[in-house]
Formats: sequence, structure tokens, C-alpha cells
Amino acid sequence: QVQLVESGGGLVQTGGSLRLSCAASGRSISSYGMGWFRQAPGKERVFVAAIIWSGSTTYYADSVKGRFTISRDNAKNTGYLQMNSLKPEDTAVYYCAAGPRGNPRAPDYNYWGQGTQVTVSS
Repeated sequence: QVQLVESGGGLVQTGGSLRLSCAASGRSISSYGMGWFRQAPGKERVFVAAIIWSGSTTYYADSVKGRFTISRDNAKNTGYLQMNSLKPEDTAVYYCAAGPRGNPRAPDYNYWGQGTQVTVSS
């Protein structure tokens, strides 16, 4: 089993930055893809970014391209989401996930964290 714990969320002003972390425990995730998803109040959970096991391929939702960067450190068993130029519409609970592929499809992920709140004030 893999346990995922997100951290780094908080309140930030429009244009600010945050760095989310996703620490894995239970087993190594070096062979897993990782993804970030978000869920705004009253809306469905949607894809944000993903990275394959090696880090050589990444995927981004159009809404965050050029502003967010996904990365990972397999030695630390941790994934990251650097979020720059934040907008109020980025406000959501952010979830990290791990699965065999590291793609935009939520059903492909086996393990999910509990989420961390990101609030962007205007």
C-alpha cells in the first residue's frame, strides 16, 4: 500500500506562488506515475498535471500550462507542484495521486492523498 500526504497549500494573493508537495510512504513510488487533480466547491475533480515515473514526460491541463510545473524526486519519494501566477479560479482542494501510468485519467490512479486547500484571493 502507498500512503500519500499533500502539504504546502494555503492562502495566497492573485499572482502569488505556492509549492505543493506529495510525500509517499509505505513503498517506493519510483516506478509509479504521479498526478495532481483539483476540486473546486460544487464542481467535479479535474486533472491538473501528471508526470511519468522517470520524469521525462509531463502533462498539463490547458488552464495551468505555462504557470504550473510538476516534478518529482524519486530519492525522496516525493512529488511536487510548483504553482505560479495564481488566479482566483485556481482555488480548490488539490489532490495528488499515484498510479502505473502518470497520465491525465483519474481512473488510472490507484492511490490518492487527502488533499490540501489552495485559496487565491483577488
